[in-house]
Amino acid sequence: MQTPKRAANSTHVFHQYTLRVKNGKRDELQKYLAQKNIPSMVYYPLPLYKQEAFLQYVEEGFSLPVTEQLCKEVISLPVHTEFDQEVLDIIITEIKNYFN
Repeated sequence: MQTPKRAANSTHVFHQYTLRVKNGKRDELQKYLAQKNIPSMVYYPLPLYKQEAFLQYVEEGFSLPVTEQLCKEVISLPVHTEFDQEVLDIIITEIKNYFN
């Protein structure tokens, strides 16, 4: 699993907290989180250039293999300003439990 990286000289306000889950385990993780009542979302299951709204602008045979791979691996976790540390700890613990 890969977490977002932050530059040492900056701060960040996450709109989405997105993890990269390799080895085909993203969907399994999402099911596991749902069983624990932790919402998650796959915002872009299909690359933008493959979505109907953009097809007319894409040349035949065009592909972005890294983008396509990421669409199979990324999952976004809930982020909210009103989450207290207890809620965050539950989410973190369940994700650690899944990978252990």
